[in-house]
Amino acid sequence: QVQLVESGGGLVQAGGSLRLSCESSGRLLSSWAMGWFRQKPGREREFVGAIRWGYGTTIYADSVKGRFTISRGDDKNTRFLQMANLKPEDTAVYYCAVGPGLSTAREYRYWGQGTQVTVSS
Repeated sequence: QVQLVESGGGLVQAGGSLRLSCESSGRLLSSWAMGWFRQKPGREREFVGAIRWGYGTTIYADSVKGRFTISRGDDKNTRFLQMANLKPEDTAVYYCAVGPGLSTAREYRYWGQGTQVTVSS
């Protein structure tokens, strides 16, 4: 069984930065990915970016490319979503997830509890 614990959300002004972390427990396959998604009220869950668990390759949604970065921590079980130059439209609940998918939410098997990110204008 895999469990994901997220942390790092909060309130920030537009133009500011936040770093989210997602720590996993349990065995993950190298070919799996850790994806980050966000969900705004009344909207579908939206892909933000993903990193291949064993290889470190990353992909990002166009809306965050150049502003958000996913990286591995020194702790092999932790991945980070570094968010810079935040905009009010980035306000959402952010989720990390792991599984054999990449950019489609239904392909992920395990999900974190979500963390609120609020960007004020």
